[in-house]
Amino acid sequence: MNKTVIMTGFHFPPSALSSGHLRLLAFTKYLPEFGWDPVVLSATPGAYELTDPASVRSIPEKCSVYRAFALDAKRHLAVMGKYPPILALPDRWASWWPAAVWNGLRLIKRHRAQAIWSTFPIMTSHCVAYTLHRLTGIPWIADFRDPVASSTAGKHPMAVRSQSRWERRVLSHAARSVFTTPGAMQWCAELYPEACRAGRLTVIANGYDEEVFADLGRPPPRTGRPLVLLHSGLLYPEGRNPGPFFAALARLRDLGSVTPEILQVVLRASGSVAAYTREIQRLGLGEMVSLLPPIGNHEALLEQAAADGLLLFQGSKFDLQIPAKVYEYLRIGQPIFALVGANGDTATLLRDSGGAELVAADDVDAITTGLSGFLRALTEGTAPTPRSAVVAHYSRRAGSELLASLLDQVCT
Repeated sequence: MNKTVIMTGFHFPPSALSSGHLRLLAFTKYLPEFGWDPVVLSATPGAYELTDPASVRSIPEKCSVYRAFALDAKRHLAVMGKYPPILALPDRWASWWPAAVWNGLRLIKRHRAQAIWSTFPIMTSHCVAYTLHRLTGIPWIADFRDPVASSTAGKHPMAVRSQSRWERRVLSHAARSVFTTPGAMQWCAELYPEACRAGRLTVIANGYDEEVFADLGRPPPRTGRPLVLLHSGLLYPEGRNPGPFFAALARLRDLGSVTPEILQVVLRASGSVAAYTREIQRLGLGEMVSLLPPIGNHEALLEQAAADGLLLFQGSKFDLQIPAKVYEYLRIGQPIFALVGANGDTATLLRDSGGAELVAADDVDAITTGLSGFLRALTEGTAPTPRSAVVAHYSRRAGSELLASLLDQVCT
């Protein structure tokens, strides 16, 4: 007979804003295979900035989901666009806390739950789980995913101090604190050596869901068409800046190595369209580089599978993080041209899995040389692809098995 875990996660379908709900969704799908039935404690949909009603179909049929009342201080409690910072401690969704604890206590009793799990980056989720843990004594696993510092940049100093205090509290009381990359865990270990010495820190990587790749098919033959390089997802002025790549592309164009008939670059859902359009026009790359709007996740995967090569921008500013799309890229199996921090977790993953050409994200000379060789290998059919045996370790099912093992450990 399976045991029960209460899983507190603010973002859950129909929320359409945070990719973190995909991690929670995967756990709800696969944990029952490994002896644990999840009961999700989430927020009322009115608290979400963006919703996708159709996404509720992705919730497993047998998964129990309960929602506690929540407000967004920025949208619901502001007057003329401003609200007292105290209403957003530790974050804008602190109003969820009381109702979630009330509902959580009822769920623990009703389902005879043996463990609690909570997920970041909404710190209130950890606050709810901490309170439930303190009131019931049930073991608790805190899923940080990324370091707290990555979610507090630019926020009000009161919120930053509050989240820092809660970070220490969570690390002190959770039976395990989970991160998605080794670098993030090491960063935490240096800040909280006592948690590291006690063996309470671990890594469960993000990953891909095998089921969504079942009907992608094979890419079309390239005969008579240009090579297509694709980037899927947001780019930023810092850390994921495509400017050096554009400069390298312009150099190769000036050398006659690439033309619109040879190469097409697609940046899908990049954001900052006006700024990137100006740079593309300034360099005369308008016939070679396209900025396209967002599309659905399945359509995006089909587009990735049809591309000849996949672009990745992940500079050293994000060395402690691995974008969720990297795992999709690896599962797709197409060659990857990665502009990354050489010592970051993303670079380490790509070296281990193979199938990627790695260059420094801000080094135009290195990008020019690397891109030239990458395009030549694509044309000749000699570009390496990711090693499937390594990639298989990052399936969502494998991650769920690791979490089930942790739950078993903390409940013994």
